[in-house]
Amino acid sequence: MSYDPRSYDDHGPEELFSLSEANRLIPQLQSHLTTVQRRKAVLLRAHQEVQKAAANATHGGGTAVGVHYVTSLQDISASLRAIHELGVVVKDIDLGLCDFPHVRDGRVVYLCWKLGEKEIRWWHELTTGYKDRRPIEDHD
Repeated sequence: MSYDPRSYDDHGPEELFSLSEANRLIPQLQSHLTTVQRRKAVLLRAHQEVQKAAANATHGGGTAVGVHYVTSLQDISASLRAIHELGVVVKDIDLGLCDFPHVRDGRVVYLCWKLGEKEIRWWHELTTGYKDRRPIEDHD
């Protein structure tokens, strides 16, 4: 049975990628995911101080890291939104793991890429994940 993009239901991916299309997005993804990881580190470092400020908020509490905390949240949100708008699925922020909906042998699967990899060399079924990824050259 071959895949007909017009027949895909509303729960399927909006965008399907060829391998070359997905690989061309890697520089953008590297930039966005690096921003997300760096800003997440700021949030983790500032968390305790922000919690103290929140506890003292009824007494006019605040914190010097508040601006950095809010800016980091905004940057994370903007970067993840930009990735989503590309049609890419972020699976793990810490690993920088992303999936690209792709047609392989007449069915939709995910091309799988991790931050630090130079190109996409792996894929997996929609119902599996990173631990089950297989080399693109692998044909059943």
